[in-house]
Amino acid sequence: MKQTKFVRNIWLGIENLLLHKLRSLLTMLGVVFGVGSVIAMLSVGEGASKEALEQIRKLGSNNIIITSVKSLQEESTTSTNRTFMSIYGLTYEDNQRIDETFTAIKQTVPVKLIRKEARFGERSLELRIVGTTPIWFDLVQRPIIAGRILQSSDMENHAPVVVLTEFGARRLLAAEHTIGQSLRIGGDYFEIVGIIKSESGKAGNIQIPDQEIDAYIPINVARQYFGDTNMRISSGSFQMERVELHQIIVQADTVDNVEPTAKALEKMFNHFHKKKDFLINVPLALLKQAEATKRTFTIVLGSIACISLLVGGIGIMNIMLASVTERTREIGIRRAIGAKRKQIVSQFLIETVVLSTIGGIVGLGVGVFIPLVITSITKMPTVITLGSILLPLIISAGIGIIFGLYPAYRAANVDPIVALRHE
Repeated sequence: MKQTKFVRNIWLGIENLLLHKLRSLLTMLGVVFGVGSVIAMLSVGEGASKEALEQIRKLGSNNIIITSVKSLQEESTTSTNRTFMSIYGLTYEDNQRIDETFTAIKQTVPVKLIRKEARFGERSLELRIVGTTPIWFDLVQRPIIAGRILQSSDMENHAPVVVLTEFGARRLLAAEHTIGQSLRIGGDYFEIVGIIKSESGKAGNIQIPDQEIDAYIPINVARQYFGDTNMRISSGSFQMERVELHQIIVQADTVDNVEPTAKALEKMFNHFHKKKDFLINVPLALLKQAEATKRTFTIVLGSIACISLLVGGIGIMNIMLASVTERTREIGIRRAIGAKRKQIVSQFLIETVVLSTIGGIVGLGVGVFIPLVITSITKMPTVITLGSILLPLIISAGIGIIFGLYPAYRAANVDPIVALRHE
């Protein structure tokens, strides 16, 4: 019985709203655009942070990346000397020291980076030669497209083998059969044993370890074939650099040990590297910072968008107060034939909730449509989450109740005698 009465009151509320279609529509628009803007802004914020967070996660939450950098002293000396040998960065001894000192470290990967031109027939491409160990592919996991990755036997046998990225393979090999071909890198030939996918770009302020122009070879082969010294000739100047290792990727045994280990590593490197020719990056710390920034960004965007919902609520209250005035005689008649105050409150409250809920549902469609348009036009990723849909819908229904209470109670408190005399 109560359920039937409640449904009847809803239909009565809808009928009353349809008596003034244009006014109801205009009032509803405030809620429509409010809900739409909340969903759209939250989805844009979610999409903007998703890519950055995903890139950071690809660096490995357990990893610590130590990179060789030129110290300020080296930079100033190099700029003032036309012929100069610059010696800086990480060393093989650093890698060994890390392995022997820290018990919380699961494994380390030394990395040597060299720029060399690669040739296959008539095609050529400058590659970034990555001299490393097979453990690299455990810490920087990428899908294997063909063949295999580096193996321990390659290191033991000093095998001149190379693993290319998909980009490098397409540019150099084109339609040729890939695995088993010989690729000339610099003045030496390497057998292609595998092809992998790779990433490129930055995650926050950390350069992703791999690039699309990478070619992976055993680190002992890189040292044997290319040495530790690079020469650069430009604008009449002749400069040489000696860098043993360009990166060391360290994997902690647990997530809890990442930041304490990073601090201990920094302390150790400060002791052995007086020139400050290293940089330690912790993807986990960057991930935490990015997630905190994302939360703040979402709260700010949501708060701004909720203001428009508040404006829509004020519009609903304004219209319902006008409706109470227009329907004073109707209220008086209902009270005279026995309607209780709570029934009058229920009637007007249902109308405001119906108005705001329908506006919320229409706004949901608008909010889903806007991100699709943004993505198709600007190619900016947008992500619509369940929370970004439910939150504005709940708020819009809540606004109908909050802003409908005062007009409803005002209607219930109208004196029946005065209401019957109202023209």
